[in-house]
Amino acid sequence: MFEELKPHLTELRKRLFISVSCIIVMFFVCFTFNSYILNILKSPIEAVLPEVSKQITFVELQEPLFTAMKVSFFTAFLISLPIIFYQFWKFVAPGLYENEKRLVIPFVCFASIMFALGALFCYFVVVPLTFKFLIDFGVQTQDFKPLISIGLYVSFFTKLVVAFGLAFEMPVLTFFFAKLGLIDDDFLKKYFRISVLVIFVFSAMMTPPDMISQFLMAVPLCGLYGLSILIAQKINPSAKNDA
Repeated sequence: MFEELKPHLTELRKRLFISVSCIIVMFFVCFTFNSYILNILKSPIEAVLPEVSKQITFVELQEPLFTAMKVSFFTAFLISLPIIFYQFWKFVAPGLYENEKRLVIPFVCFASIMFALGALFCYFVVVPLTFKFLIDFGVQTQDFKPLISIGLYVSFFTKLVVAFGLAFEMPVLTFFFAKLGLIDDDFLKKYFRISVLVIFVFSAMMTPPDMISQFLMAVPLCGLYGLSILIAQKINPSAKNDA
């Protein structure tokens, strides 16, 4: 069994090495511009902070350095996504038919675009509304003064962006599994109610404990699930549809 798996493990190591190498190279490039990138990341929170608390702080000596590294790695990961998706496709390509192998460019583009759409939706819609609600709740309801730690903020921000980016990959995964014949539209329709429940649970786990951000993730995901049904119906329709 090991001898049979050995070529696949070798290929996996090669694809992982290329992906990680790309991230490392981009990390050093992004670290040079970490201040500029951090200003972009800070913009949503600075827009909703009261005037008396505009200054973002750090509470540990190593926090600014680690935050710069975290921001650089996060940006490097985003920039490297097309390469990562391409390496993933090349890893699974030997198990595909020749006509399916030619879908590498559409797959990489579609996967990259969907992740970008999820990240942009999070940055321009979810983050401003969520942060404003949370800040206003603390300031106006509890009469607290916000004191934002840059390290905790970046961790919170990147978690949200990555969560939305990955969540928006649902149509891409549907296309891939439908191409492999693992799912069809009838399967997705059958488990629609369970899937909606899973979506809301996933949204509750990946977003802050407030209803606004949870619904801002869950509602688009339900729409993407509907889009996934249409994709599966086009790529791998059920036997009932064929009849």
